[in-house]
Amino acid sequence: MGWGYPYQDAGHWMGWWMPFHGVLSLIILVLLIVGITAFVRFLWSGGSPGSQRRGRSTGLDVLDERYGKGEINREEYLQKKRDLGG
Repeated sequence: MGWGYPYQDAGHWMGWWMPFHGVLSLIILVLLIVGITAFVRFLWSGGSPGSQRRGRSTGLDVLDERYGKGEINREEYLQKKRDLGG
């Protein structure tokens, strides 16, 4: 047993790994932060994946609103509704 590199006597199997240890630690840290952030956003949104969409108005909602205000006629409303897939 020598006083050199700590893993010299372990058959050199750990020697190649040491330069990548810092990179792996950084990747794990980033994944942990992303995971915690995603979990907090999931809880904050009420726990359902589609709940973020409910807060936004969709194209069909805008179209219904415009038709209700009389900005577009029935034919245009029905054509645009078909175009949007509604």
